[in-house]
Amino acid sequence: MRSILKTSAAAFTILAATTAGVSAEGLKGDLKIFLDTSNPAPRATMEQAIEGFQKQHPDLNIETTVIDREAYKTQIRNFLTANAPDVATWYAANRMRPYVEAGLFEDVSDLWAEPAIANNLASTKGAMTIDGKQWGVPYTYYQWGVYYRKDIFDELGLTEPTTWEEEKANCQKIVDAGKKCYTIGTKFLWTAGGWFDYVNMRTNGFDFHMQLLTGEASWQSDEVKKTFANWRELIDMGAFIDNHQTYSWQEALPFMVKGDAAAYLMGNFAVAPLRDAGLTDDQLDFYQFVEITPGIEKAEDAPTDTFHIPANAQNKEAAREFLRYVVSPDVQTWINDGSHLGQLPVNSESTVDDDKFLKQGFVMLSSNSPGGVAQFFDRDAPAEMAKVAMEGLQEFMVKPDNLDKILARLDRARERIYK
Repeated sequence: MRSILKTSAAAFTILAATTAGVSAEGLKGDLKIFLDTSNPAPRATMEQAIEGFQKQHPDLNIETTVIDREAYKTQIRNFLTANAPDVATWYAANRMRPYVEAGLFEDVSDLWAEPAIANNLASTKGAMTIDGKQWGVPYTYYQWGVYYRKDIFDELGLTEPTTWEEEKANCQKIVDAGKKCYTIGTKFLWTAGGWFDYVNMRTNGFDFHMQLLTGEASWQSDEVKKTFANWRELIDMGAFIDNHQTYSWQEALPFMVKGDAAAYLMGNFAVAPLRDAGLTDDQLDFYQFVEITPGIEKAEDAPTDTFHIPANAQNKEAAREFLRYVVSPDVQTWINDGSHLGQLPVNSESTVDDDKFLKQGFVMLSSNSPGGVAQFFDRDAPAEMAKVAMEGLQEFMVKPDNLDKILARLDRARERIYK
């Protein structure tokens, strides 16, 4: 879907504080920005942020194209190759590697040499680095965890679990009450990847998880089989909603809203649509995914969303200025606050919004994730391997008896892809 932005007084007022002290001199011509922020709240946020940048640079003609996120994933290589925009959203770590190695992303190490970025974004530099160079900038990151219906927990006399045994005991009581423990939509596969991330990191630890996703460990190893054995305990209990493979993650939300399911393992971006659907903060709460193997340090998924300059961009000067703008402290505070993206700013000089879920996420990621921070299954694994593996994960959730065949197939793919 395409929209040509027109400046609005409202957006200018909202972002007025973020535009002070920045010179508009010299930036002219066209600036084409492609976004995958197609859900309503992220779309409105990014469009207003871009309008704030337009106010700084009135001689620029800014054209923004918004593409459905799932469609964006299939189109990105094509549009980076032909008729590339000047700025494009994407993801950090291994998810950007194919486009770096294909020469489709611009090296922006020069931006990371500037103190305002080098100092204030230092914690995210590793996620943006391949072969010693930086290939984009992050603009938001967010926690994953278990979002749950506190009112249902209260009704059933449940408390937040901290161990796998407590998690299963809670789930059994929820199932006995005629509800499902978890909603999930695996139509687009990645949500199953989230479950695997957590069960595997809690069973075997962060280091093994990364060895598996980078091809060093076997899918048929005893460690991986133990992960699936743990996951199957929930599947065999009937913990997940039926026919989840037919739903997107958004289409799975009503099960939680209506109270047919008690919880959702999801990123913090789920909070806005749950609130929009009528759930109050008295009904919603959050807890960190529980311990499975005692002594394994907790690691978390905290995906980082990014902006890049395509190598074939036509207005790289303006694109670089936009990247500076979007990671600046005030813009970071604004776009990530609870009324906009509802996520965590990447700039260390930004302010975390006074939102209970953001506060919980900030504390969890800053002080209770000693095991490490992963990007997410399909960002830490190469795209080809991630696709094959997530198809297997979805199949396992539907037909767990197929596990041996699935693992053998994934190991064959590993040997082919990582050779």
